[in-house]
Amino acid sequence: MTVSRTIMIVGNGPVPQGAAPVIDAADLVIRFNDCRSCGAGGEKTDIVAVCNTGRPALAMLGGGRWKTHAAVQRAREFWCVRFAEKFRELRPEIEKRHPDLDDLCDDYTDGFRAFAAATGRSLHTVLASTHESVDAELKSFGPGDYVVPSSGLIVIADVLSHWCGPADRVVLAGFGHVGWEWHPFAAERRYVDALISKGLLTRLDQNYLSAFAQGA
Repeated sequence: MTVSRTIMIVGNGPVPQGAAPVIDAADLVIRFNDCRSCGAGGEKTDIVAVCNTGRPALAMLGGGRWKTHAAVQRAREFWCVRFAEKFRELRPEIEKRHPDLDDLCDDYTDGFRAFAAATGRSLHTVLASTHESVDAELKSFGPGDYVVPSSGLIVIADVLSHWCGPADRVVLAGFGHVGWEWHPFAAERRYVDALISKGLLTRLDQNYLSAFAQGA
């Protein structure tokens, strides 16, 4: 099969040694939030996917440091991974079960939209249907009690559903499937592994690096 594009989704976890030039050679590179993947994970950044609700959003929009980050400056587009109306629906149950997360559903999409408009970039908001589809599919992987899927999993689902063609290769780098306790990371790993087994995703590992070096 001829690969039309390589779409690299780069999380903020560790990447293999030698990954930077492979990531930078991709046709499309998506990073997350404060783009901690830059450096060992290359520099090319086409899209920055942001958690546009709660404390992460407030931290990015406040103070100016995120806005001046080199990767953010390079990006041509921003993706908001949380759909405002969906999180308004979730708020009562989240506040009931997790009163310490009372600000999780505070929406800052307008702030990211204003920043994108002021700097000549576009903004995409992932639809509620993507979030709901991920929730439904995670049930098969024993997620246990969780609040919301991770931004990484939402972006993976959105790319596979709406942004890649049948000949595109979607590659994951920097996905350790660990982090915030209320994301179902163990189930997410099993979910991603199932997508890989179906040929829908590839992980950037030593095998991938070797194939890249050989021109495969």
